[in-house]
Formats: sequence, structure tokens, C-alpha cells
Amino acid sequence: MNTVVKVEHLSKEYRLGVIGNGSLWKDIQSWNAKLQGKPDPWTRINEESRIGKRDHFWALKDVSFEVQRGERLGIIGRNGAGKSTLLKILSQITAPTEGTVKMRGHVASLLEVGTGFHPEFTGRENIYLNGAILGMSKTDIDRNFDEIVAFSEIEPEFIDTPVKRYSSGMYVRLAFAVAAHLDSEILIADEVLAVGDVKFQEKCLGKMKDVSENEGRTILFVSHSMGAVKKLCQMGVLLEHGEITAQGKIDDVASSYERLLNN
Repeated sequence: MNTVVKVEHLSKEYRLGVIGNGSLWKDIQSWNAKLQGKPDPWTRINEESRIGKRDHFWALKDVSFEVQRGERLGIIGRNGAGKSTLLKILSQITAPTEGTVKMRGHVASLLEVGTGFHPEFTGRENIYLNGAILGMSKTDIDRNFDEIVAFSEIEPEFIDTPVKRYSSGMYVRLAFAVAAHLDSEILIADEVLAVGDVKFQEKCLGKMKDVSENEGRTILFVSHSMGAVKKLCQMGVLLEHGEITAQGKIDDVASSYERLLNN
């Protein structure tokens, strides 16, 4: 096996009360003050900050790990532990403050299943729209169309119905079916199974496991369901307050997480 994801000393700092968090007029005033070398007029003063010092926090602190080709890595931790921030950096949605990320191969991210679906469009139209947003060519979608529809379990008579008339389960099944047929070496999935019936969740886990074992794809998976994580993943990392507190075999990491929750 060879390394396809290498994260070294990764840290991410977020600043609060800075440009981008207020009105356009406030942002213009902040930029103008910055250009003139003057204090930001909108810097907040509270118990944790003083004039000239902005509030900030580290969502990730010195995170390092590697993932091998074909591995399925579970990223677990409590709310606010830094899981979503890590996936956004790996997906190149946001940049790290410190550290490096090296990834070999095309990356497909499922950070929110169904992003890009238009409620007025039919299921058929949304397959092409969402596929294009996720990086698939029309030729790829044409080739995979029947398989996508079959995987979604959407009845043929509904594929040309606007998705606003779909149940939430139908919507999620179709969205995951499109994403599951992406041609990528690395798949990043964040809580994609949070909705949908148990039977389809099992089907999704099986699909991700299949493309990993048979096609050599690498999976990075976040879920609050330890059952799903342990069923899919071989390896794991545990995040707490932005730091890795355990990593290794998924059963060992899951046990560390359970002890953390019980303390």
C-alpha cells in the first residue's frame, strides 16, 4: 500500500469579529482602517479581549496522520471537536493556518448530500446538474445514469417528477446515488447517512466498502454513529478540542471515544 493522504502539523485558527462577519458597511470601515494602519473600529471588547486584540480560537491544533490507498478511515469526536473543519481543509474548501496536506489523486467530497439539487427540476435533471457540480462529465453521467437510478431505488415513473415532490428519503437516496458513482481516488464523507432509512444506510455503507476494496478508493468518513463507523472503517482518529487524542485500529479508537464520553 502507498500513502495517498498525508497530514502534517495541521492547525486552523478562526478569528471572531473580523471582516466578513458583519454588514458590508462595517467591512468597508474595517478594510479602510486596516489600509490606514488604524485600529479596527469594530473590534469587540469583552471579558476575553481588549482593544487591539481580536477574539480567536484554534479549531485544529497540530494534527498529523497518514492514510494508505484503499484504507477506510473513521474520523470521530464530539460536536465541536474539529471534524468538519478537518474535512473542509482536506476538501480544499478552507486553508489551514499552519501545517501541510498532501493528497494523491482526485478528491470527491460529500460534505452535504444533495448540495446543488434544484427543487423545481426533475430527478433526471438533478442527476445531471448535481453530477456536473460534483465534477462528472455528461459522458460519465450518461454511462452511469441507469445504475444511479437503480441504486437510488427511485421508481421509474418518479424520475421525471420535480424533486420538491419527493419524500426526504427519496431525495437523500438519489443524492447519495449520484455521489456514490463519482470517479475519484479519495472519497470524503461527512454525516451523509444522517438521514434515510436503515436499509438504505446499510446499502450506502456497502457501496463505500465495495469501491474501497474492489477499486482501491480511499474513504475518509465522519459519523456520530459508532456502529456505522466500525462497520465501514478499518482505521480511525479521535479528535478532542482540535487535537488527535487517539489513532490506530478503529476498535481501539472507538473504545477511547467511549471512555471519553463516560468520563
